[in-house]
Amino acid sequence: MLYSVIIPCYKSAHTIRQVVEETSAELDRLQKKPYEFVLVDDFSPDGGDTICELRALADDYAFVTVVELAQNAGQHNAVMAGLNQAEGDVLIAMDDDMQTHPSQLHKLFEEFDKGPDIVYGYYEEKKESGFRRFGSWLNYMSFRILIGKPKDLKTSSFWIIRKFVRDYVVQYKSQYTHLQGLFLRTTRNISSVPVEHFERAYGKSGYTLKKLVGLWSNVMGFSIVPLRLARNAGLFFSILSILGAIAIVLKKIIAPTAAIGWYSMIVSICFFSGLILLFLGLIGEYLGRMYLGMTNNPQFVVRTVYKSNK
Repeated sequence: MLYSVIIPCYKSAHTIRQVVEETSAELDRLQKKPYEFVLVDDFSPDGGDTICELRALADDYAFVTVVELAQNAGQHNAVMAGLNQAEGDVLIAMDDDMQTHPSQLHKLFEEFDKGPDIVYGYYEEKKESGFRRFGSWLNYMSFRILIGKPKDLKTSSFWIIRKFVRDYVVQYKSQYTHLQGLFLRTTRNISSVPVEHFERAYGKSGYTLKKLVGLWSNVMGFSIVPLRLARNAGLFFSILSILGAIAIVLKKIIAPTAAIGWYSMIVSICFFSGLILLFLGLIGEYLGRMYLGMTNNPQFVVRTVYKSNK
């Protein structure tokens, strides 16, 4: 049985060697051999430092394969590039900054050996800002509503999956990848275990608010709940407007001299116009993503795959 460790790398020249060496030592200790590492450079903007370090690792260790992307694709698409390259029967995803710590792998494997198709490691206490914690909570609630995520399932970027899950997931070719949505499409035999969340070994997160919002919006490709919400909102406000019209007629009958409010009319027009534009934008987002999918907008572009000939 081959174990594949997939690590998306972004400005990780200072940490990736430590991640690879400590993870390989832990896999040796757990007797999870043979194994391979698929390191995906997501077009790191650091003057080539990351790709040079990744190539050096491939030269030093025969089990390391480097996938260099030609443009930044985002973390989930970079993982997809690694999944396409990996050949393992069991696949493990980790981060490049030592926060998903190799010392916690045994907890995932202990659960994985009980039979789940997917095991997530989740953090009971996170080493991150309050803003990121709020974002994590928002993601959790959104995914429960939009894609039917089980209430007791907690997730992160630290997981183990079986080969059949990978084989199904890599069939997805859209640019708007969301791995959690793909996993929930594949199987519901999913488990999660608590792991310790370590401090970042170097630097800071590459996620900006814009990138976080973009990643969150990718879940739209796995749910039509927003469209149903738009339909229900339209029905609600239609009924509300009918009742409002009836109330105005009755008021005019009861008090013929009562003036119809100009300000209330303007506010109503602005409110409903904004609502219409909001839902048109929502529908347009779905149509735009369908169009980009039909025109084969790439999920990722591989510049080269590097592996030592040792």
